[in-house]
Amino acid sequence: MAARGIVQWPPGSLPRERIAAQVDAGQWHVLVDDLRVVGTVRLLWADPDFWGDDDTPAVYVHGLMVDRAATGRGIGTALLDWAAAQGRAAGVGLFRLDCRTTNPALRAYYEGYGFQAVGQRDFADFSCTLLELRVGAAS
Repeated sequence: MAARGIVQWPPGSLPRERIAAQVDAGQWHVLVDDLRVVGTVRLLWADPDFWGDDDTPAVYVHGLMVDRAATGRGIGTALLDWAAAQGRAAGVGLFRLDCRTTNPALRAYYEGYGFQAVGQRDFADFSCTLLELRVGAAS
């Protein structure tokens, strides 16, 4: 991504220990095809780091990634569909995520899926656009 001028996860911003703890907590989910990982997504039920103290029931996605060799096959959409279904099954009506303001292509991808920008979160060294989509709760 960096070689293409996209700033999303700068080198060193995702320490191995943090990812290992998230995997151990069951937050990461992978899609395997032909015995290799082709996509991954991190699913959360609260996201105070980015969304603050908002206690609105929602499902949150981080770390949506698709293997470059598998692009164009709808894997990102399938992972978003799966995450939205997890939210509906849990009875929540909002699907939320964020992306760096320096990544307009990713924001356009999420908006093409149906997300709408609802805010921005500024940190010391980067800013994120907050996006959400009403998915409806399971009946």
